[in-house]
Amino acid sequence: MKYIVYKIVKFILKPLFYIIYRPTYIGLQNIPKKGSVILAGNHTDPLDAALMVAGPKRVVHMMAKKELFNNYLGNIFFKSMACISVNRKIHDVNAKSEAVNVLNNGGLLGIFPEGTVNHTNEVLLPFKYGAVSFAKKTNSYIVPFSITGKYKIFRKSITIKYGKPYKISDDLEIENNKLMNKVKSLLKGE
Repeated sequence: MKYIVYKIVKFILKPLFYIIYRPTYIGLQNIPKKGSVILAGNHTDPLDAALMVAGPKRVVHMMAKKELFNNYLGNIFFKSMACISVNRKIHDVNAKSEAVNVLNNGGLLGIFPEGTVNHTNEVLLPFKYGAVSFAKKTNSYIVPFSITGKYKIFRKSITIKYGKPYKISDDLEIENNKLMNKVKSLLKGE
């Protein structure tokens, strides 16, 4: 049974996550029920990945920094949670190949194009090209999302909003700016 650990962990931890952080999900219906899809948006906190996994009914293959996989338990846990290890210091060919493979097999890929948690006063950090590059290589839909608020225990203070799915054209620079603008619009509540 594929992704059995993922499903067990999600079954156990999702209710706890909902009780502790009380997230609000808007636009979950915008995530196609099948086919290759990339979820791409802003990154505000290390808990964002849990927020993304808890919402959709599909398995979300999250791109995650390799440091999370550096010890034995972390490696086992994050791999069993369908995460893809990314070495952010290099152009990680293995991570790219694994992400393309997920999409070519009709999977759902979660990516934070900022590449790291945004600790600045800027609305968004410049987007890296991974999301649009993967979309072009695999003819996948992109579903932009925005995360607003802070993770406050037992308060309804964090929201994730998913935009409409769309396909990209050939020009990655234009498409990367378009994705960034879509995320900015969602952050503004548009």
